[in-house]
Amino acid sequence: MRVLALGLIFSAAAFPCLAQTVLKSEPLMLAPYEIAFVQDPSCGAGKVRKVTGSIRGVQRRKACVTLASEQASLVSATP
Repeated sequence: MRVLALGLIFSAAAFPCLAQTVLKSEPLMLAPYEIAFVQDPSCGAGKVRKVTGSIRGVQRRKACVTLASEQASLVSATP
C-alpha cells in the first residue's frame, strides 16, 4: 500500500513539470544548453521558436518546432 501511495505522490509531482512555458520574447540571457520556447510569428501557425543557449563565442541555436496545445502555457518574459 505504501508503494502505491508513494507512486501516486511522485506522479502528481512529475506531471506539472512536463508542461513547457512559451515566452512572448526571447530572453537576453540563457545558460549554456538551456532551452526556451518563444512565440514567434515567423514560424507560422501552430509552431514556436526553440532557442537553445550556448557557450560564450558561439551563436544560439534557433529552430521552429510544434508543441501540443496541452503541453504549452503562455507567459510573458521578464527582463
